[in-house]
Amino acid sequence: LVMFICRHCPYVIHVEQELAKIGRDYRDTSLGMIAISSNDPVNYPDDAPPRLKEMAERLGFTFPFCFDEAQDVAKVYRATCTPDFYLFNRERQLVYRGQLDDSRPGTIKPVTGRDLRAAIEAVLIGKPVDGNQRASIGCSIKWKQGNTPSYA
Repeated sequence: LVMFICRHCPYVIHVEQELAKIGRDYRDTSLGMIAISSNDPVNYPDDAPPRLKEMAERLGFTFPFCFDEAQDVAKVYRATCTPDFYLFNRERQLVYRGQLDDSRPGTIKPVTGRDLRAAIEAVLIGKPVDGNQRASIGCSIKWKQGNTPSYA
């Protein structure tokens, strides 16, 4: 599971506890997890590595939280927003790129992680992941000046 997240985005803030819970819930399984922040830390200082470390420690992340300084990883994944989720099967094929769940900041829907968790459970038992996937919604990745990819 590859997650593009950051510290300042209200959509990530809305789900950050659930992201930490997913890490704890799947820590003792074969699921590998990593979070990546690709945002420009000059224009978004809350997304600079020291602040990301504070976030990871505060939430008790059980997975690595990396900083994509050159923004190359985000470009390879064609990541567009935070949060953005990429789940791969055992053969390292992308089987899920979608939302965590239907909850959004300012709504009354609870954060459950339902959509992502269903995909994770399917992968862990070797079943196909439901192809009906809703794209993640969030803040756009904050590209460095002159670094915006053509797909963004």
